[in-house]
Amino acid sequence: MNGFAMGRRVLAIMLGIALVAGAAYVFLSRPLKVAYVTLDGEATSTRCLRGKVVYVVFWATSCATCIKEMPDLVKTYERHAPRGFELIAVAMAYDPPEYVANYTRKHGLPFKVVLDKDGSIAAAFGGVNLTPTAVLIDKRRRILSRFVGEPDFGGSLHAAIERELAS
Repeated sequence: MNGFAMGRRVLAIMLGIALVAGAAYVFLSRPLKVAYVTLDGEATSTRCLRGKVVYVVFWATSCATCIKEMPDLVKTYERHAPRGFELIAVAMAYDPPEYVANYTRKHGLPFKVVLDKDGSIAAAFGGVNLTPTAVLIDKRRRILSRFVGEPDFGGSLHAAIERELAS
């Protein structure tokens, strides 16, 4: 391969990387616009969350890690809610609605619980497939962080929430 062909190949690779990075930046920096209905029947959207720091967790009643982290999610919500923090637990499309409703009622979850009946909410958040997956959203409705698996409740998650609430 001559120098000219090699240069064109490198340029094409660099252009591809730039396009992927640009697309990721646009996705992560644009305000989220997602409509949903809570288990309580409240129809709302992420537009109503402007000015709040929001943690959205995708979970399932069949996910052992999701169930394990629920008490920490409750504590996180109770600790930060008075200062403008919102937590939304989105049950995956495959989770039977009656299981989600029973778990929510039995454990008295104090935050909003949503059924993603058709998978559209998971798709809007970048195609969530694994549980638990969560995103931390800033006051302008932009994704700050994405967590796959159980986050560090005792450290980095609370620090990030505190930092955003103070901003």
